[in-house]
Amino acid sequence: MQLQQSFITSPVQPIPAISLIGMAGAGKSTVGKMLARELNWTFMDSDYLIEATYGARLQDITDALGKTAFLDVEAKIVSAIRIQRAVIATGGSVVYREESMRHLSSLGPIIFLDVPFPLIEERVARNPERGIAMAPGEDLKDLFCERYGLYLRYADIRCPAGEEVTPQMCARWIVDNLPQEICRDDH
Repeated sequence: MQLQQSFITSPVQPIPAISLIGMAGAGKSTVGKMLARELNWTFMDSDYLIEATYGARLQDITDALGKTAFLDVEAKIVSAIRIQRAVIATGGSVVYREESMRHLSSLGPIIFLDVPFPLIEERVARNPERGIAMAPGEDLKDLFCERYGLYLRYADIRCPAGEEVTPQMCARWIVDNLPQEICRDDH
């Protein structure tokens, strides 16, 4: 089967990707899948890329490497993403490396899913096997406080995603608050 020329040439105007940032338990994967469906785009989870690269669970990777080495690996993998017309759910720690955030920003808008700490704590407690990059002696509250300012710094849009906001509502809110040219279907 031959591909038509239009399929193998790059579009003149690149179609952006949307990156979701926020704490573990913020709902980046859940909201990201719904947002991708809303936009009729692809969904990608950067944590799955890391797991696929190492052939292991994310928590096992973070435990084996330690926080600093894990953050370096995450930055290298995230900075290698070349994608358009996609929603990217990132790991909560992606904001620690400026090169990752610059790269994600070059792909398109960055959306911060802003979830209050008590809800994050509850969600993480329900899934203790979730991979979280923590140094010895750190706890979830420490990470939340440390990362919150970074999320605000790098976000183009802050999506309030508290307990009363369903993932569907959050995805719809994001679509409604994206720049008009991103949501047009004529790309």
